[in-house]
Amino acid sequence: MAKQIIGPEIERLVQLLAKLPGLGPRSARKAALALIKKREDLLLPLADAMTTAIERIVVCPECGNVDTMAPCAVCRDDSRDGAVLVVVEEVGDLWALERAGVLKARYHVLGGHISPLDGIGPEALNIAPLIERCGAGSIKEVILALNATVEGQSTAHYITELLGTRDVKVTRLAHGVPIGGELDYLDEGTLAAAIKSRKQI
Repeated sequence: MAKQIIGPEIERLVQLLAKLPGLGPRSARKAALALIKKREDLLLPLADAMTTAIERIVVCPECGNVDTMAPCAVCRDDSRDGAVLVVVEEVGDLWALERAGVLKARYHVLGGHISPLDGIGPEALNIAPLIERCGAGSIKEVILALNATVEGQSTAHYITELLGTRDVKVTRLAHGVPIGGELDYLDEGTLAAAIKSRKQI
């Protein structure tokens, strides 16, 4: 039996860090040591920021984004095109599109994708509120910015069918060769998507 070399409080910190995406046990130990080593500069401000987050962060009732106000800053932005609605799986996807800065539209966060193997059906996602938003008459285009996975595409197909009876144009992000990508390094699925999404020049 391995001898306990750290106190339970530090062990708990390591275990909690290991639950974060991208951090395994070894990375969590490194992160914990970095936080402890820079207690004044990192650990205490992080603890303070997390306490503030717990107290103030809310989920936007309109789009599903997270912010410290409801509606969120995106929904409160009057300069956005209210006729275009971008549908994403998670809040991180919304943030990624905002960083790109190519759209000034409204958003709708589904909260995941349909995955029968994981027991996630349409009723577990924010699909019903999406259909309701599209039925109000102000939305003219829905852009499905879902992940290019089997689950993401199945979810996109399901939503497209539901919106078929609405007077809304449904589009999706193009899939294919990334900028700077070399064909020899791309997988067959990406190449097939690039061929199918080809455009006249």
